[in-house]
Amino acid sequence: MDFVRPRRLVPLQLVAGRGHYESVIGAVMEAQRSVWIATANLKELMVEDARAVPGRRRSAPRGAGGRGRHFRSVLSVFDEMAARGVELRLLHAGVPSRPFRQELRRHPRLGRGGLAMRLCPRVHLKAVIIDGARLYLGSANWTGAGLGARGEGRRNFELGFITDDDGLLDEAQALFDQIWRGAECGDCRLRDACPGPLDACAPAVSPLWHSR
Repeated sequence: MDFVRPRRLVPLQLVAGRGHYESVIGAVMEAQRSVWIATANLKELMVEDARAVPGRRRSAPRGAGGRGRHFRSVLSVFDEMAARGVELRLLHAGVPSRPFRQELRRHPRLGRGGLAMRLCPRVHLKAVIIDGARLYLGSANWTGAGLGARGEGRRNFELGFITDDDGLLDEAQALFDQIWRGAECGDCRLRDACPGPLDACAPAVSPLWHSR
């Protein structure tokens, strides 16, 4: 897993602040085949819903400039994507926030494997891979403050890049899958403290925190 690759020219698009929401979240919501997410922190994330209808849960987060606009949990979007057969993988380092867990329970399809989740306490990379064709690498966790969903003055200062470079996509997907499969678990010095080493878990295992 330790490497330094040779220099080469690659196409990159630099993103910061609200640019994460518009470029990363926007692409995730339009995914057709797969979305792989790696994050250290994992929290509930509200996204603007242009298709909101009466009776659908909605909210305008304070300071988001959301008056007159409708919002819903991104997990609701994921549920619709899972119904279309989009593969959803979420690799994270710690127990998700309580609002995330509560919202996840409202979507049984996701809990049954529509959103595959695996926990590794050593995960600190932040990456989003969309349809195997678009990659975000940067500092932003899968949170509203990190991905620019919060209003100005409440967002983190984040920076990252988006690329469709095949070489970077191959490297990122290989690293993600290596962690996902538990290939690094055998020699991990945190194994004794790990709540569920990935090399000992079935791929579709329910998260240990899911019933909390």
